[in-house]
Amino acid sequence: MKPPNKALLCTIFLLFLAACAPPDNLLPTQEVYIPPTLAVSPLPLLTPTPSLPAATPTPDCTPNLTYLEDLTLPDGSVVAPADELDKRWLVRNSGTCNWDSGYTLRLIAGPDMGADPVQALYPARTGAEAAIRIVYTAPQEPGIYRSAWQAHDPQGNPFGDPIFIEIVVQ
Repeated sequence: MKPPNKALLCTIFLLFLAACAPPDNLLPTQEVYIPPTLAVSPLPLLTPTPSLPAATPTPDCTPNLTYLEDLTLPDGSVVAPADELDKRWLVRNSGTCNWDSGYTLRLIAGPDMGADPVQALYPARTGAEAAIRIVYTAPQEPGIYRSAWQAHDPQGNPFGDPIFIEIVVQ
């Protein structure tokens, strides 16, 4: 048998390789894809529209004081001249405001009987009960004395039930 022709084998081999090659449209190209430059104008800034409602402040609270009972010295108590009187009332903070250092109890009628006419109102959360205490000195002269007080908010506005002491000096 005669050895195969080398030229013929090379030709067959090259034809075989050509048959295995992918079609031209699948071959990679030498071109590199470069995206077009974007000529985009800057995004507009968002500004609030005047048609939106403005934010509303938190509604104010409503102060209130409800008188519950006298804890000491019921009305008409008979006392001696110049006696020290320790008067206490039970009240409820029946409003929606917590009483803090800005809330006061102020004399609104009658003699102060030695008490400061502006008293700190007991700090109390809304719905809480509190005892209010004022120390008085009974007047020297015999008679009926009544001293009335009312709570005031930090702006000086009176609110709630007035409370009072009513004594008889003999």
